[in-house]
Amino acid sequence: MKFIVSSSLLLKNIQALSGVLNSSNTLPILDDFLFELRDDVLYITASDLETTMTVSLEPTKSEEPGMIAIPAKILLDTLKTFADIPVTFSINNSTMGIEISAGDGKYKLTGHRSDEYPQSPMMEETTSIEFDSEILVNAINKTLFAAGNDELRPVMSGVYCELTPDDVTFVATDAHKLVKYRRTDAKAPSSASFILPKKPLNQLKNILGASDSPVKIEYNQTNALFTFENVSMVCRLIDGRYPNYEAVIPTNNPNRLIIDRLSLLNSIKRVAIFANQSTHQVRFKISGKELTLSAEDIDYSNEAKERLTCNYEGEDIEIGFNSKFLQEMINNLEDEEVTFEMSAPNRAGLILPSEKDNDEDILMLVMPVMLNQ
Repeated sequence: MKFIVSSSLLLKNIQALSGVLNSSNTLPILDDFLFELRDDVLYITASDLETTMTVSLEPTKSEEPGMIAIPAKILLDTLKTFADIPVTFSINNSTMGIEISAGDGKYKLTGHRSDEYPQSPMMEETTSIEFDSEILVNAINKTLFAAGNDELRPVMSGVYCELTPDDVTFVATDAHKLVKYRRTDAKAPSSASFILPKKPLNQLKNILGASDSPVKIEYNQTNALFTFENVSMVCRLIDGRYPNYEAVIPTNNPNRLIIDRLSLLNSIKRVAIFANQSTHQVRFKISGKELTLSAEDIDYSNEAKERLTCNYEGEDIEIGFNSKFLQEMINNLEDEEVTFEMSAPNRAGLILPSEKDNDEDILMLVMPVMLNQ
């Protein structure tokens, strides 16, 4: 097996794959990339058993098809040191010896047998939907931060996708905060729902950022396959029933605050520095056209207070929120103004963009924290 490929092209593609690799693997073969030369196309695969990702590229020259697993770290580290030059790989299929020639240098390492490498799951009885890459990246960015990390509740550690012939909804929650993101400009052939894990979504977000090609998603009961440009990625879906998120979204919220988004975000950032570092509690006191933000850490005698002007309809209210959650949520909105809808100090508050987008509907929910009187 032999091929010649541009070092920068190869590096760019295996760097895209490297996010799939785990730092510690139960199977040593998972520390490798699987290289397969077939019909003058080079296919390179990375897997952690849950997620398998493959890129394809055309070598400048290739001869003798074959397959071999090549240790990922040494290959990445070596390619990073090269300028953009042609690199020749010569592989002895019987000894698993790999010789890399680049410029005046020769580098030798040993690969592993390809038949030890886990096979990609076969996708049978699938349904497919196509997304604009920008829509998918937006959906991931707007929801992924709200997904949980609790290993005892795996269903909440991913993003729930609800597909219908009318729209597509993405939901993430960790029981303290929730984001529901709906698109009416993306539609599925039939209704379906599944939970996508965090890791493959992070991979997609990182790679799709530079792409503007459509993404095809094929899914069945157990797996989802994403295909775009020269990349295909299959991931195992999280098994289980997603909680009834609609039931926790309060519908009657008479108290409505509209405020400049960046002014509020910057105020929260400053005030939060003085908050208790375990609760991160920031107090909202709203009366008339004025919002007073305050935080204190009694143990260190730290406290901060800021006043902001706002538009407010409703009764005067004092409510506490976790400043970290608020910052994440407000950061993920893009409008000039943001709307808070609240009913009582012990009920969840809703954060919404002030201007409605025809194709995009986003709702963020944050649970209050109990105020120390």
